[in-house]
Amino acid sequence: MNDALTGLRAIVTGGASGIGLATARLLCARGATVAVLDLDPSGAPEPLIGLHADVGDDASVRLAVNAAAQSLGGLDILVNNAGIGAAGSVEDNPDEQWQRVLDINVIGIARVTRAALPHLRASQHAAVVNTCSIAATAGLPQRALYSASKGAVLALTLAMAADHVHDGIRVNCVNPGTVDTPWVSRLLDQAQDAAAERAALEARQPHGRLVTAEEVAAAIAYLASPASGSTTGCALPVDGGMSGLRLRSSA
Repeated sequence: MNDALTGLRAIVTGGASGIGLATARLLCARGATVAVLDLDPSGAPEPLIGLHADVGDDASVRLAVNAAAQSLGGLDILVNNAGIGAAGSVEDNPDEQWQRVLDINVIGIARVTRAALPHLRASQHAAVVNTCSIAATAGLPQRALYSASKGAVLALTLAMAADHVHDGIRVNCVNPGTVDTPWVSRLLDQAQDAAAERAALEARQPHGRLVTAEEVAAAIAYLASPASGSTTGCALPVDGGMSGLRLRSSA
């Protein structure tokens, strides 16, 4: 399993921190050559190839994807992980924030994927994995805008899978629960009682803790691997049972 991706070439967006960095490192550990596209690629250590890219800007995306493909000698795996968060009900976020989050989380995937498609079509093991969220399938409080963006990512994943199955390109997504990432840490820092908020986030996941970035990375690596060659149009939950389990209270 440690060499399951030997010889494959991968791009990970938002790959300099959190889930993206854990994914880039794991793909590399399993034999892939990996380029990280990020606003600040300095967080991606060697042998990862760090490239600046703003997924909100088409010219920046095309330049970075083509540079990555040239440096890698082609492209087999695209991990669309870059994204931003938002808190609040439908009343709380102004139009500008709606436009920004949807532009990065949804249109950003479209920009990167369309730039990568010519390279992916030339691969014998082409796979796209999008980072979605439990927010796409479960109603979470104070996450209206974020949930809307991730619901769109889920629908986009299925549509892309249908469009490109005959190109030999598999498209799937992972749906993490609440992951212990820098973004979640910043949210906790803003809470009146950070310890109580963390305990509440842990308690709503049936296995009783936050998901780790490495656990999400392992799911992404599986979907990116030729070992999952018959898997496309799939949303893989990595949420401690949150999406499917309905446990009885122990009280």
